[in-house]
Amino acid sequence: MDGDPAVESSLDSFSLTFPLPYRVAFTVVLAVWGWGLNLHFLHVRRIDVPSLIRYPGRTSTTQLPHHGSTYRLATFLSLTSTLSLVTFWLFTRRDAQRVIDYDWLPMTNLLVLAVLFAVPLHSLAVSHTGRSRVLQTLKRVSIGGLAEPKDGKFGDILLADVLTSYAKVIGDLFVCLCMFLTRNGSATDRPDRGCGGTVIVPLIMAVPSAIRLRQCLIEYMRVRRAPYKESVGWGGQHLANAAKYSTAFPVIVLTAVLRNIKVDPGHTVPTSYTSLYRAWVAACLLNSLYSFYWDVTKDWDLTLFAGTRERNAPGQSFGLRRRLLIHKPGVYYAVILLDLVLRCMWMTKMSSRLDHITDFESSLFVIELLEVFRRWVWVFFRVETEWIRSTATLEVDDILMGDFPDNNSNKYEDDDED
Repeated sequence: MDGDPAVESSLDSFSLTFPLPYRVAFTVVLAVWGWGLNLHFLHVRRIDVPSLIRYPGRTSTTQLPHHGSTYRLATFLSLTSTLSLVTFWLFTRRDAQRVIDYDWLPMTNLLVLAVLFAVPLHSLAVSHTGRSRVLQTLKRVSIGGLAEPKDGKFGDILLADVLTSYAKVIGDLFVCLCMFLTRNGSATDRPDRGCGGTVIVPLIMAVPSAIRLRQCLIEYMRVRRAPYKESVGWGGQHLANAAKYSTAFPVIVLTAVLRNIKVDPGHTVPTSYTSLYRAWVAACLLNSLYSFYWDVTKDWDLTLFAGTRERNAPGQSFGLRRRLLIHKPGVYYAVILLDLVLRCMWMTKMSSRLDHITDFESSLFVIELLEVFRRWVWVFFRVETEWIRSTATLEVDDILMGDFPDNNSNKYEDDDED
């Protein structure tokens, strides 16, 4: 039985088969596969992702394309993790005590994954230059740094945005390490998300949002220091973006506070708890709707929330834009709806029937995967938008004559080939 941790302290059925360290490893490997699919599909759509993020290009036609080398790395990581998991199953046979005793197996697997990412291996078809670039980017991003546009600023932003969706995974990684290193503890025991203190895990989960907030402030200061350009403005958009990331902090803080308040079933709920719960709902609503608006309007440059004139502009589908490189308009509408639904998954806590869904480890894992999936879909359209911005160079005469290329314009196709 996948038991309620509030009433059952033993290992649940899901954790007996798939302990927390393996769930973290699975999500990390899934991210590599997802990035390979991003690169592959966008390459087919003739969107040059490596050039956008200033990643080293291929020096020979005999080399694997970027998505090919990513698939190879993902395959190697998958085989390593699968071998470790099967070995773990053979040793433990779903026996609770054995699962706890053999926690070194999944933790060794996490160490192997970290080494494979950090050490350049020619057999994985990932060049030393490329691997070094990834590590440099991760190091810069991890402290909220931001490269100049010519050095790959967009890549920094993309990576930092992805990390915000992996905040819970990063928190679970800390929990694994904390439980493994704690005396008499085990990384494969029932996850103790209060390990190390009640505030450490929430603080770790807040780091990705803090990183993006700092990047937004860096962009704002760069705009303020540069000569004023009407096309750039005074930098207010970067402050608005920083405000968006700051809305994540009240959600994280209030969630941690509410989790640590004991409410006895059958007793009157304390007034303080009710007030905090209402504040949590308001914070979640602000964060979700603000982020959804930003996804659609700023990250994807769609006109759904723009004025009537822009929303119904000729040569485009309602609420979208003229250039659509990913797919047909129906796909964009479906993705907008999907983004809204997954942004508001927290509302399951407001339903009496679904309130206890997050009391189960299996449910928590599914929710994490849904957020990872949402971000994976988001990447396609964010990269498409950046590519359009970098290639949409209309001549002044074209604008004066009212000659706006539509989605199938050859002019844009020529630009995509450059």
